[in-house]
Amino acid sequence: MSNDDKKFDELSRRGFLKAGAGVVAAASAPAFFMKDAWAADFRNNPGRSKTVKFGFNVPQSGAYADEGADELRAYKLAVKHINGEGDGGMLNTMKPISLKGDGILGKKLEYVTGDTQTKSDAARASAKRMIEKDGVLMVTGGSSSGVAIAVQSLCQEMGIVFMTGLTHSNDTTGKDKRRYGFRHMFNAHMSGSALGPVLKKEYGTDRQAYHLTADYTWGWTQEESIKNTTEAMGWKTTATVRTPVGAGDFSQYITPVLNSGADVLILNHYGKDMINSLTQAVQFGLRDKNVNGKNFEIIVPLFSRLMAQGAGDAIKGILGSTNWNWSLTDAGTKAFVKSFGQEYGFPPSQAAHTCYVQALQYADACQRAGTFYPPEVIKQLEGHKFDGMGNGPTEYRAEDHQAFKDVLVVRGNENPSSQFDLLKVEQIVPRSQVEYDAKIFGGELGPYVV
Repeated sequence: MSNDDKKFDELSRRGFLKAGAGVVAAASAPAFFMKDAWAADFRNNPGRSKTVKFGFNVPQSGAYADEGADELRAYKLAVKHINGEGDGGMLNTMKPISLKGDGILGKKLEYVTGDTQTKSDAARASAKRMIEKDGVLMVTGGSSSGVAIAVQSLCQEMGIVFMTGLTHSNDTTGKDKRRYGFRHMFNAHMSGSALGPVLKKEYGTDRQAYHLTADYTWGWTQEESIKNTTEAMGWKTTATVRTPVGAGDFSQYITPVLNSGADVLILNHYGKDMINSLTQAVQFGLRDKNVNGKNFEIIVPLFSRLMAQGAGDAIKGILGSTNWNWSLTDAGTKAFVKSFGQEYGFPPSQAAHTCYVQALQYADACQRAGTFYPPEVIKQLEGHKFDGMGNGPTEYRAEDHQAFKDVLVVRGNENPSSQFDLLKVEQIVPRSQVEYDAKIFGGELGPYVV
């Protein structure tokens, strides 16, 4: 390191280049000390380092661990592609694109990992460690909206961009939205908007619905959204029952459904909870019942291929929505499925897809901005429109940092051709059908933290 570099690093370390740390000190420094000084005032500035580091904070244990494992696979693949290794995946189809396959702004990308345990406190502690001890420039991941909201709030406080992973609660980009958080996944309101017309066509307007709901922010907003949708088309709500995350045995919650008078069970569950509750509902004979002169139906508003694998035959014929599916035929999906398959031997899940996209989009925003300075990177992401990544034209809406794109209505495949061909895409619902006014969920993005 040259003497000039040592002086620059010492000034940055001591805070002389930070806004408010002494205008005279900065103004009196030689000109070469002032290079990039406007951008030196942020946490974990890589400065003259040859590398930058991302933090992949995923559930490696807990009820959503299967999703977390696939997220981590996707993140590692994204790092390879950003660094110019492998076949490039979606870097070959993403438009617009500024990344050059040589890292980010000439710096190679590294990463550290953490286990959220599908618990908000554990997720915050893991993210805090990544930021304070590992020096990550960006945090991404999670398979729970409770986790996402907790980590997003922490990142806002610490001035670190958070590219959310799997989070479906309306609150993530609603009342709990933050300037430093961005979501690629669709939300519960959009699931309701996409599913409504299909449910009306399939099951009519005279139904009695019973909800079993994961007792946290995602479950609450999923229940609210699907309830609003179904009641608007004439359905009655028989009961709404909250269940703990990771319950395992749902028999005590399913037994009352049998004598409730309901002819539809809506499972606002995800991950292993959905696998267990659906499997047990089928074992209890619900799908073989006839109630109110109608066949009893089960609906799973939010699906994933990993959940379908776990549920086995119980998933067949059941309607739900999903963020993305590996069977889509667009160029971006094909490129990602090929890369992921070559790396791991099986197709990616929606969790893998949304996390891969988030990593690439953040990296590209830094490249476009020409700096890692968070406010400038955020400005590149707000209102950014892109395509070629598997969901059609997509936009991170500036008002709430929610991505808008196509949403898939899917059905459990009655005749799968393989162990991975478990969800049949019934309808690709366009953005225009699921878009809503950002004001309906409230919240404030908050300030830039510098």
